[in-house]
Amino acid sequence: MRDLMKGTVISITIAMIIFCFVGMIFDIRNGGHFGLENYQFTKMVVGCVLVGLGFGVPSVVYRNDNFPMPIKVVIHLGIGSIVYTIVAFRVGWAEGATMIQSVMIVAIQLVVAFVIWLAFMIYYRSEAKKINKRIQSGKN
Repeated sequence: MRDLMKGTVISITIAMIIFCFVGMIFDIRNGGHFGLENYQFTKMVVGCVLVGLGFGVPSVVYRNDNFPMPIKVVIHLGIGSIVYTIVAFRVGWAEGATMIQSVMIVAIQLVVAFVIWLAFMIYYRSEAKKINKRIQSGKN
């Protein structure tokens, strides 16, 4: 349960950070005239939390030793990506996108999700190596 909470909080935090940076980019690109109406900002923040949950909750799959790692990654990133895609089109992140643009949005999202996953995988493998080295040397 603790791992689920930790993964969820980390995922929501990452989603919010990305949301803020993308918002800043749009604000700068529009010369400071980036306006939202009809509770659109609130919808986007709620959507951002849902995306964080969509990637955070499925991360518990890594605790299950019955699945090979590639299946775990597909489950985790697959669920997160489906949640992201649904939210993106519901809250207006992909509003007015053509079919080609929609495919590009999904492709970019998949690349970003994989890069974040890869960074965490590298970090946790490094930590595991350090712990194993300490155990093998007999130090606690």
